[in-house]
Amino acid sequence: MKTEPLRIMVAEDSPTARRLLVEILRTDPALTVVGEARDGLEAVELCQRLQPNLVTMDIQMPRMDGLDATRRIMTEVPTPVVVVSTLVERDIQTSMAALRAGALAVLQKPVGPESPDFEADSRRLRDTLKAMAQVKVVRRWPDRAAVPLPLHETTPIPSTRAPAVLAMAASTGGPAALYRILSDLGGQALTPPPPILLVQHIALGFGNGLATWLGTATKLRVKVAEDGEPLSPGTVYLAPDDKHLGVTQDHRAQVSGAAPIQGFRPSANWLFRSVARAYGQTSLAVVLTGMGQDGLDGIRDLHQAGGRVIAQDEATSVVYGMPAVVVGANLAHEVLPLPQIARRLLALLQPGVRLP
Repeated sequence: MKTEPLRIMVAEDSPTARRLLVEILRTDPALTVVGEARDGLEAVELCQRLQPNLVTMDIQMPRMDGLDATRRIMTEVPTPVVVVSTLVERDIQTSMAALRAGALAVLQKPVGPESPDFEADSRRLRDTLKAMAQVKVVRRWPDRAAVPLPLHETTPIPSTRAPAVLAMAASTGGPAALYRILSDLGGQALTPPPPILLVQHIALGFGNGLATWLGTATKLRVKVAEDGEPLSPGTVYLAPDDKHLGVTQDHRAQVSGAAPIQGFRPSANWLFRSVARAYGQTSLAVVLTGMGQDGLDGIRDLHQAGGRVIAQDEATSVVYGMPAVVVGANLAHEVLPLPQIARRLLALLQPGVRLP
């Protein structure tokens, strides 16, 4: 039986950029463009009327920008949204905020056919849209107060295994999850937590912007990792664009351009394996929402080395892929909803602190 093409709605105020994007999508028979919006308000209206499978969302648009349009779509007619943005600092920061509002991914706005990377970039755009269109998004309620969940009772950790490092990895839905965790960690910790290493799958060009945006969530220092720098308490190190992030035996950041692992660079497997080798029993790892199974092999090494593993639960994951394979392999010591993860981390990192 023939599969119906995915119905895409394009929101872009520039007629030239909109035409280019539409033509890129129309070269794939699995995609069909059902509507074109010239501003955010029209995007919301067309989304309500056309019920597309996915929306591509520009950021800077008249009447209503892409951030507010994403918020309204996720509140009124939940639909997968992929932000298609320029690499201008203002657009990058607004794109990150759109991810927190419910957008699934952010991609660089395509350039013209004169670019030598045009075909590869166009194929990556189409493949991303096809993958994101399959994600089951949920309605986002605006301004809803978060209700603290009771912390699960767990077996106390011997003091000899106090975590000396925290490594976290995520993909689809990860920026918003990391923002939440870092906000809670930076706001409640009485002493600086140990170094935090992050691998987040994100489009090329957005790594620095992601670090800047995450830095607005927390009192902790957030930076893109530099090869060879010593790891310091109270600092969050993000994998650079298209580079692996790990740690050396003498606890320095390791940034590598080695080949992708299972198609990923940065790779969660690279991060977790290096942390397992350098820290062993004092490793603490968190696997967050994300598509695929990047991180499984590295978590296996970390688990065998005596480190502790926390996985995000299915109910609060945008995509239950990366944490699901870890849970399915019986490698997670705890499976927690996102609102509990930071509280649990604080309990592990500062066992004497009583949390609200």
